[in-house]
Amino acid sequence: MARPQMLKLPEVLTEIGMSRAAFYRMRARGQAPRLRKLPNGQVRVSRADLDTWWERCEQHAA
Repeated sequence: MARPQMLKLPEVLTEIGMSRAAFYRMRARGQAPRLRKLPNGQVRVSRADLDTWWERCEQHAA
């Protein structure tokens, strides 16, 4: 079974066209994709979580 693709935060920010500060504001409101913190302190977002988040954004915009 393949492991899920994990994206670095800068990759996510580039894809969604958002600044780090805006992303963390959304996260504080519970409106951002789930972050996974690695033991070394870096954060990742799974591709599946990001895709699900995009779909929710589209549904709320419609």
